[in-house]
Amino acid sequence: MKKYCKVVTLFLFVSLTSCGTFFNQPFKTKKARIGENTTKREGLLENIVPVEQTVVGVYKFRDQTGQYKPVENGSTFSTAVTQGGTSILLKSLEDSEWFNPIERENIGNLLNERQIIRSTRQEYSKDNKNQTTSIPPLLFAGIILEGGVVSYDSNIITGGTGARYFGVGASTQYREDRITVYLRAVSTSSGRILKNVYVSKTILSQGISANLFRYVNLQRLLEVETGVTKNEPAQLAVKEAIDKAVELLITEGIIDGLWDPKGGEPVVEIVKERYLNEKAAADATVLFDRKLEDRRGESAINAEGGATFVSNDYPNSTAQISANVSYKFYFNEPKFNLNVGLGYFQLENEGIYKEDYMNFDINLGYDILPYDDLTPFVYAGIGTITDLNLENPLFKFQYGLGIEYLPVNNIGIKLFGEQNLLFSDKQEGIEQGKYNDYYWRVGIGLNFYLGRPYNRVDSEMF
Repeated sequence: MKKYCKVVTLFLFVSLTSCGTFFNQPFKTKKARIGENTTKREGLLENIVPVEQTVVGVYKFRDQTGQYKPVENGSTFSTAVTQGGTSILLKSLEDSEWFNPIERENIGNLLNERQIIRSTRQEYSKDNKNQTTSIPPLLFAGIILEGGVVSYDSNIITGGTGARYFGVGASTQYREDRITVYLRAVSTSSGRILKNVYVSKTILSQGISANLFRYVNLQRLLEVETGVTKNEPAQLAVKEAIDKAVELLITEGIIDGLWDPKGGEPVVEIVKERYLNEKAAADATVLFDRKLEDRRGESAINAEGGATFVSNDYPNSTAQISANVSYKFYFNEPKFNLNVGLGYFQLENEGIYKEDYMNFDINLGYDILPYDDLTPFVYAGIGTITDLNLENPLFKFQYGLGIEYLPVNNIGIKLFGEQNLLFSDKQEGIEQGKYNDYYWRVGIGLNFYLGRPYNRVDSEMF
């Protein structure tokens, strides 16, 4: 019965870790449907419409990477990026409602068909004198849009996790690719590049699997296996990137006065404010979607509580209370800080020794990921401890490490562990052995950050 419970537990684990994919497995064919649309009107151009649509021509907007699909074994001649970028761009231009795109990709076919019309009308105009042989002129574009998909980086992040115990196992894997799209507007009258924008988009692939391999009897083997893989369609990723590039082209064009929105200058200011906010967020985001936003301010007041464990010449150390308050401030480099603290703690050896102490510490700290919500940190410094009568002070060296989480800006919750190495072996009043006394301190704390964060952007990409 326990074996079957393990099977049920494993199935529930796999199901709940990726519910959206697992419970939407296809078991039958589906009818054709209207294609997915990634264009979002609630972005930078929400409720912003043009005074007049601009006629634009697109000759080609295609894959410029030459990248083939990555495979584990062998080779493939299938391209990783869709070759229909021009069609996707024309659809994005039409959906934007800011442009009037005209046919230029297959201009030869259009001219041939117009020549057929003209020849046919000339032939039959001999019998019908009232029939004209002329046809309306072609629209010409004041702006040509150029560019393409310029890069496809595969496997920029790969990873996974898994576990197996007595034949029961489960694992997850993921892979992330990245495409980059450039789009530029060129004036047909002067050849000047009016605007040039680029957009990047990641493509995610995920897979989960679980299996059970157990002998339930001497000659009976139970084997269960399940799994599912989900790949983000590359075509939709290209479309979303092109949609965003068109949006940026319109937005920056409005700011620079290339196109006019209805509503005049107040609308331009609204668009500019939205754009600057999004650009600030983009500037603070580096590869792998890591945000370089300083949420911790210039300084902080810290309150800690925890337990201490002494290691001295007496046996049977027991946990006692510890409390500490400190003030820290950051240098111009957001990773380094100086911490000055004052605390109270107790040290005890059961049934033998117990004493109350005060401590004063100065530490140099280092936040490993200063822009992340969750960051490990390390610190080290010097200090002193003394009893409550301020007698028998002892100097020490301390170091520690921990992890801090910011649920909101300017408030951090941290867990830490610290070792305090005394420069003396007389902490408990006796000197025995060749090693100095020391004690451990572990606990939890709160950081209350003060002041506005520095306007700092780390140049590191990782």
